[in-house]
Amino acid sequence: MKLENTKAQMRKGVLEMCVLSIISEEAVYPSDIIKKLKQAELIVVEGTLYPLLTRLKNASLLSYHWKESKSGPPRKYYEITDTGQDFLNELYLTWDRLVGAVSQSTKKIHQ
Repeated sequence: MKLENTKAQMRKGVLEMCVLSIISEEAVYPSDIIKKLKQAELIVVEGTLYPLLTRLKNASLLSYHWKESKSGPPRKYYEITDTGQDFLNELYLTWDRLVGAVSQSTKKIHQ
């Protein structure tokens, strides 16, 4: 088993929460999402992000609007819906419980 594969799977597991969290701060263009994820070392490519955004939009967790661009065609900006914010809040609770459980079960190993 390769460590890099496991690390990649762990990142993918939290990607939905991270993307929703980024979008919850402000309406955002997909390349800005990728930039923020890369800064956080959650490296994502467009081929991963766009299907995720579509899935979240189809689940009514996101909406989008078009905004004119100074340097080309209009851009699609995503924003979180009320349903998406509720979903994200539940993900935060689940994440906190999961981190607590993992920390508790691995405490002896890391000491």
